[in-house]
Amino acid sequence: MRSASRGLLMVTAILVAFGVVMVYSSSAIYAQEIYGDSAYFLKRHLIYLALGMAGFFAVLGIEEGQIRRWAKPFMVGVLLLLVAVLIPGIGHRVSGARRWFKLGAFSFQPSELAQLAIILYMADVLTRKRSLLRDFFQGVLPALLVLGATVVLILAEPDLGTSLATAVVAVLLLFIAEVRWKILLPMFLSAVPAVIVLVLTKPYRMRRIAAYLNPWADPEGSGFQLIQSLVALGSGGLLGVGLGESRQKLFYLPAAHTDFIFAVIGEELGFVGATVVLILFGALCWYGIRLALAAPDPFGMMTALGIVMLLALEMLVNVGVATGAVPTKGLPLPFISYGGSSLIVNLASIAVLLNVVRPRKTVAQ
Repeated sequence: MRSASRGLLMVTAILVAFGVVMVYSSSAIYAQEIYGDSAYFLKRHLIYLALGMAGFFAVLGIEEGQIRRWAKPFMVGVLLLLVAVLIPGIGHRVSGARRWFKLGAFSFQPSELAQLAIILYMADVLTRKRSLLRDFFQGVLPALLVLGATVVLILAEPDLGTSLATAVVAVLLLFIAEVRWKILLPMFLSAVPAVIVLVLTKPYRMRRIAAYLNPWADPEGSGFQLIQSLVALGSGGLLGVGLGESRQKLFYLPAAHTDFIFAVIGEELGFVGATVVLILFGALCWYGIRLALAAPDPFGMMTALGIVMLLALEMLVNVGVATGAVPTKGLPLPFISYGGSSLIVNLASIAVLLNVVRPRKTVAQ
C-alpha cells in the first residue's frame, strides 16, 4: 500500500515537472510574439501549480470519512456553478463558448470540477444503494438524473468532449457497481443516436469529423491542425529534434501548449520521449488501480477507480487527437498541458484518491 502510494506520488511529480518544461518549450515563442514575454504562460502555469499544490495538501489533510460526507453538497455546489457559468455577465464567453469564470487575469472552468464531483457522487450513491441496484427506479435512476443534469449543463456551454468523458466514466462506474446489462444496454443504445444528433446539428463538429476522416481534403482549413500535428510527430523521428527546437510550434501548430502538446513532445523528444510519457501514464494508472483494489471500503475503491479511469481517458483522447486516432476534442493532457482548471483539479483528484484509500484507524477497546 505504501509503495503504491509513493509510486503514485513520484509518477505524478515527474509528470507535473515535465509539464512545466513542456509548457515553456511549446509556448515561449508564441508568448513572446503575442504578449512580449516569453515566460507569460510559464508564469501563469506556475501560479496554477502553486494553487494546485495547496489544494492537494488541503484535500490530503481532510479527516477520515469527511470526503464521502461532502460528496452530495459538493455535487450540488458544482451544479450551481454549471448553471451560473451559463448566465451572461457571470460566465465568460470565448469563441462562442461560455465555459469559464473570469477571476482577474485568471479563469476557471467548472466543468473540470464537475468530473470529480460526479465520480464522488456516483461512488457514494452506488455504494449506499448497493442492495437496490437491481431496481432501476430506486437504485439507478437517482444517480442517472444527477448525471443527466450534469451532462446537459456541460453540453449547454457547449462542451461535447468533457460531457462525453464525464458520461463514459459514470457509466463505467455503473458497470463496476454490477448494474445489470438489461439496464446498461438500453442506456448505451439510446446515447448513440443522441451523440449523432449532437454532431450533425453543429457544422463545426461535422467539419471536425470530416477533417478526421480526410484532413488533406481541406489542408488549410479544417484539416490544418491534424496535418501540422502529424508533421510534428513525423519530424521527431526516433530521438527528436531536441528540447526547445520544435519547428511546428512556430505558428504552424495551433494550441501547441494545450490540446496538441503531445505533438510537440513527439517532435522535440521523438518516439522515445513520447513513449516514456505514455509509460509514465501507464505507471500512474497501475499504481492507482493497486490502491483502489486495496481500499478499505467500496466507496474508496469506486472513487479511486473513477479518478484513474478519467485521467486515463483524458490521456487517451489527447494522444488520440494528436495522432489522428480520434476526432479533434479539446481535452488536455493531464498534468502536462497548460490549463489552470485541469491542473488544479487533477492534483486535487490525486489527493482524493490517496485520501479515500488510506487504511482506516481502529479505535482501541
